[in-house]
Amino acid sequence: MRTRIKICGLRDPAHARLAAAEGADAIGLVFHPASPRFVAVEEAARVVVELPPFVMAVGLFVDTPEAEIRAVLARVRLDLLQFHGDETPAECERYGVPYLRAVRMEEGVDLVEYAHRFSRAKALLLDAHVPGVPGGTGQRFDWGRIPRELPIPFVLSGGLDPENVSQAIRETRPWAVDVSSGVESQRGMKDPAKITAFIRSVQREDVRPA
Repeated sequence: MRTRIKICGLRDPAHARLAAAEGADAIGLVFHPASPRFVAVEEAARVVVELPPFVMAVGLFVDTPEAEIRAVLARVRLDLLQFHGDETPAECERYGVPYLRAVRMEEGVDLVEYAHRFSRAKALLLDAHVPGVPGGTGQRFDWGRIPRELPIPFVLSGGLDPENVSQAIRETRPWAVDVSSGVESQRGMKDPAKITAFIRSVQREDVRPA
């Protein structure tokens, strides 16, 4: 199975074009003002318009008021929503847009229960748990904590980079991998060479003999 690729935290249309050209399946836009990767609606619209067919635009939100999300949706074409806060299933579903539910992998989290609770999510996005930080920490978690069987797909995130993503795919066999800080030259600043290196690492792993 081919591992899908999402490059998150993009703000520059040129980086979106590069990611798509290299083979990314999705790009992420962070609409959380506290994040160093926050993108304004006008910037996000300029990024999305550069995407070719079959490359998805994903909007990331953290306990964002409904009116604000609807305002973004009115101006930016988002194919998928990604929720990183304490949103309930009903809150994730009320926009009529497919969504990912992020899970911070703190001690004791039950992924099977999460998958049943958010059964209408397209996937669970598994990220490292850092108190007070909803995502994009650059930290990884113990991949051995992921159950071998989940009722819905999962996206692996948290501390991935061009050097370790191959190992991550071999050990966890995710539906997709999601990277943000691992392709940055400094916090919040994407590095085109690292974007390319990450995507090619995933592609090489996918064609490696079993």
